Amino acid sequence: MLSALLALGGLNAGCQAQAIANPPPNPELVAEAKEALRLKDRARLAAANAMAQAQQHPLASWIDYWDLGLRLTELSQADLEAFYARWRGSYVEDRMRNDWLLELGRRRDWADFVIDYPRFKMNDDREVSCYALLTEYQQGRDVLDRARSTWLAQRDGDDGCQLLASTLYDAKKFTDADIWLKLRYAFENNKPRAIKQAASLLGKPTQMAIADIQDNAVRYLSRKASASNRLNAELSTVALIRVAANDSEQAADLLERVWTHKLPDDLAAWAWAQVARNATFNLLPEAADHYLRALKLAGISVGTNIGTNIGTPADKAPAWSIDTLGGAVRAGLRADAGKGRPALVLQAIQLMPPAEQARDAWQYWRARAQLDLAPAGKASDAQRTQAQQALQALASPLHYYGQLAAEDLGLRLPLPATPRPPSDEEKGLAFVNPGLNRGLALLAYGLRSEGVREWNFTLIGMNDRDLLAAAALACEREVWDRCISASERTRTEVSIAQRFPLPFRKEVLAKAGDIGLDPAYVYGLIRQESRFVMDARSSVGASGLMQIMPNTARWTAKKAGIEFRPEWLSDRDFNLRIGTQYLKLVLDDLDGSTALAAAAYNAGPNRPRRWRDGPVLDAAVWTENIPFNETRDYVKKVLSNSAIYAQLLGEGKTSLRERLGQPIGPKSADAPPSNTELP
Repeated sequence: MLSALLALGGLNAGCQAQAIANPPPNPELVAEAKEALRLKDRARLAAANAMAQAQQHPLASWIDYWDLGLRLTELSQADLEAFYARWRGSYVEDRMRNDWLLELGRRRDWADFVIDYPRFKMNDDREVSCYALLTEYQQGRDVLDRARSTWLAQRDGDDGCQLLASTLYDAKKFTDADIWLKLRYAFENNKPRAIKQAASLLGKPTQMAIADIQDNAVRYLSRKASASNRLNAELSTVALIRVAANDSEQAADLLERVWTHKLPDDLAAWAWAQVARNATFNLLPEAADHYLRALKLAGISVGTNIGTNIGTPADKAPAWSIDTLGGAVRAGLRADAGKGRPALVLQAIQLMPPAEQARDAWQYWRARAQLDLAPAGKASDAQRTQAQQALQALASPLHYYGQLAAEDLGLRLPLPATPRPPSDEEKGLAFVNPGLNRGLALLAYGLRSEGVREWNFTLIGMNDRDLLAAAALACEREVWDRCISASERTRTEVSIAQRFPLPFRKEVLAKAGDIGLDPAYVYGLIRQESRFVMDARSSVGASGLMQIMPNTARWTAKKAGIEFRPEWLSDRDFNLRIGTQYLKLVLDDLDGSTALAAAAYNAGPNRPRRWRDGPVLDAAVWTENIPFNETRDYVKKVLSNSAIYAQLLGEGKTSLRERLGQPIGPKSADAPPSNTELP
């Protein structure tokens, strides 16, 4: 079986299997090709490509991809078909198809586009989707609903979605109301290109007014704005959205004094919702009141019990963004000095699209809101049972909300039983898989982004046994992030050893023990920071296992009396030593709160110091209200990871609630002053 597979895999399988087992061959050729690509030197890259093909280099497909990419504007469909044939079934075939479809769209070559598009396996490019919808429209198909949702979901401007929108607007399929909805979203997300493109559909005078608003929204509101007709009211609304993004209190004052009474209720509701969203981001206590006002203007009454909050018709719900509705949930949790407003939480979740409501976060907080709203007595037993069933369905030892749900129900769920290990045959199939081997070879060459993409593409469509075998291949090579990546995709067969590996156990336990840190917390943080990639480097320059910034490492080394050199940050032991030292300093400065310290490790210590001001909050509510999406997600995953690692290590707090710790609020008056030097 394996010999036949090797024969089928041919050169690619054999070369790449060798590449991951041994030092990568001819790294100079890959470096030469990458440099030529960076310089956009076509002749130099073409020469490197010719050499790679002649040598049958394990990364010849990627060098070929880079070469064609530089010449894409000059190629024909026949050139691309030849490339596809050379690298059939590979990641670069599908990625080149993505690039080519974009080129065909820009050329308006719809004949070749409709030939190639059905073969696009990933189909993960929104601009390509817009071009594809346009071709369907040209063929007489009804694409209106799909086109509107795709265009509105587009975060920033591009040619494909603009062409789709302009075509449908000119055909009177899209209305002015659709364009203004797009503009409100674009202003909310501060996307200048999307604003400019949408405004261009409404004519020159409106375009100029939008440009004035972008330049100075407060001046526009004071000198030019009105609500004399729908057009002027829409312009005034996006100006208020612009003001709210910079200063929610100023926007609230403008609405209170002038604009709530002038604008139509639906637009006044939008403006208040944006004031509320930005007040929530800034953790202002009036955020929940602003949301309630917005909902009232939108014709939605937030009651005091569960019965008054069910069944807002979908056609009556305002088309507010998920970010705005998520802000309402967070404002509701934080409201009234931490007591919360569960009716607001529940109503905001009910206004979300069904697919969004199904997310773990909203399932959890909806169940909690239902329990909080249930009056005492038997009359509410059914309501409580419904909420508890929702928590039961969510309960899991493997993720943050599942752990919270289980603990709220008083359950201590064991980790999943170890599945049957991959057989020799299953592992053998993974070993000769060309895509897996190409991904690992790319990583061995230091091409991390390319290697990760190749690896993840190859995992598409694998069953649990295939995924466990792929993870085993990466684990054996100590490519821990790819081991975790493959294993996390299994659905029923869960290998905790693969998903939560314990590399460098002796070193981590020693470094943590030397300074009194919980090793499970250190492991939970490393898994989130670098997934145990020793040479990991972030876009901002953080390095190594614990992703330490050079200036932070220098300061910490000086504080701890440790010699420091920047190049040492990629050394495993030095990175662990300096990272744990810094984490301990952060933890001590933030009263031992692991939630605060994790937030500080990700966003810097000054931000969580500000975020703890205000009411004393349950630690889970405080975590949910972290303003930055990245940091919020980071803290949840570090603490959830830590609870699992505590079970694996047989020490430390295995309860997520214990790890979240005591309620979080302002620093007590008798506590030592904050270490303001802490970077």
